[in-house]
Amino acid sequence: MKVLGIETSCDETGVAVYDTESGLRAHALYSQIALHAEYGGVVPELASRDHVRKLLPLVRETLREAGMTTSDLDGVAYTAGPGLVGALLVGAGVARSMAWALDVPAIGVHHMEGHLLAPLLEDDPERGRPEPPFVALLVSGGHTQLVHVEAIGRYRLLGETLDDAAGEAFDKTAKLMGLPYPGGPQLAALAEQGRPGMFRFARPMTDRPGLDFSFSGLKTQVLLAWKDSDQGDEVRADIARGFEDAVVDTLSIKCERALDAAGCDTLVVAGGVGANKRLRAKLDEMTRKRGGRVSFPRPQFCTDNGAMIAYAGALRLAAGQHGDLAVRVTPRWDMASLEAVVHGS
Repeated sequence: MKVLGIETSCDETGVAVYDTESGLRAHALYSQIALHAEYGGVVPELASRDHVRKLLPLVRETLREAGMTTSDLDGVAYTAGPGLVGALLVGAGVARSMAWALDVPAIGVHHMEGHLLAPLLEDDPERGRPEPPFVALLVSGGHTQLVHVEAIGRYRLLGETLDDAAGEAFDKTAKLMGLPYPGGPQLAALAEQGRPGMFRFARPMTDRPGLDFSFSGLKTQVLLAWKDSDQGDEVRADIARGFEDAVVDTLSIKCERALDAAGCDTLVVAGGVGANKRLRAKLDEMTRKRGGRVSFPRPQFCTDNGAMIAYAGALRLAAGQHGDLAVRVTPRWDMASLEAVVHGS
């Protein structure tokens, strides 16, 4: 089954074709970073307009790269939520229109399920794809969640952030230290130059039981340290390193607790922060020590992309799930409400 995937939940336009027999055929991504940089954050109306301009050219480019035409498609998948309502409607409108014109099924995909399944998109050359049950750490710009994946489509929330998500904390901390937009990747790169141990910040909520997160207090600690410093380049790098170490340690501690709570030793990690090198190394070390494994998608599939939507949609379409002809999006959508994927049903 060949499925076109469309992602337009925020500020990146992603398109991909996934074939259930041969895997990922092609993918393309357009980022709006330059468009929003002068505003220091995403402007929803501008994001929607840019998706309108870029989506159809990307669809044509992706199909051409895959050596296919629209008549070769067996289905269309698109991000239906969570996300910015205007941006979501652009992708949903194009996807539903294509599906109607081609007389193929279409399905709206949960954005976070797309991220959760991204580590399963491609085979690990050494260990193959992880199979449920496992624990998923979802760390994107707006979400930090620990989820027990009992089966594809059967998810139980173990813990989540009570305030800023890890990605938001990276971005906001970078901004308060004067780093350019988008700040998270800039701060992570700066942390590579920082000296470990020069600044030690709290590991929030690790001194008590539970699997929830809170990063707003950590952000405040960094702000105070920055204001009390000489604000030079060296101290900026040292603070960045201290902040990153605190976030990485916190995520690792909570992940190990979640594995214990779920009674398994397989962890998958997805979302933009999942591309962080230090986080990858820390979680790999932690899972190996307990005789388990951790799986990550390729760094380019950690951020929003069409490939994860095409894959998640292909799984559901192959199981006989699809929607009606209405263009619907769900800007706020609980992943626990999703239907389980049962093939052959």
